[in-house]
Amino acid sequence: MQLALYEPDIPQNTGTILRLCACLGVAAHLIEPAGFPISDRHFRRSGMDYLDHVPIERHASFAAFDEWRRREGLRLVLFSTRAATPYLEHAFGPADILMFGRESAGAPDRVHDAADARLLIPMRPGLRSINVAMAAAMALGEALRQTGHIS
Repeated sequence: MQLALYEPDIPQNTGTILRLCACLGVAAHLIEPAGFPISDRHFRRSGMDYLDHVPIERHASFAAFDEWRRREGLRLVLFSTRAATPYLEHAFGPADILMFGRESAGAPDRVHDAADARLLIPMRPGLRSINVAMAAAMALGEALRQTGHIS
């Protein structure tokens, strides 16, 4: 199980997600360009000293990331407010990469088209979205529960 952030906008959310990955033993992928300079100092406040405990792979573009993950035989599972399938109805596997889009704009059509699955976290009508760090925690918790990596 791995987690990817598509062109993240907010360093605090990114740091929080990297801390989550460290605590749950999940590798993280950052797909550039980000909305901020990617360096440890931008993550230290929210990631704290946990950043030394998470493998972080940076990808120069979505194309580079997608080429890598296809070569590795990994399934891309995109979380999106535009998806129709609720995440609790999806069967996760250990070779999944859970991807979350930009806080400001989500993921573009080309990312949706490349995804093997597109999932939604259901919420009340009229509300736009859940904070990306909260969404990542919900999704990763369920995916790890299903694959037996946490109890």
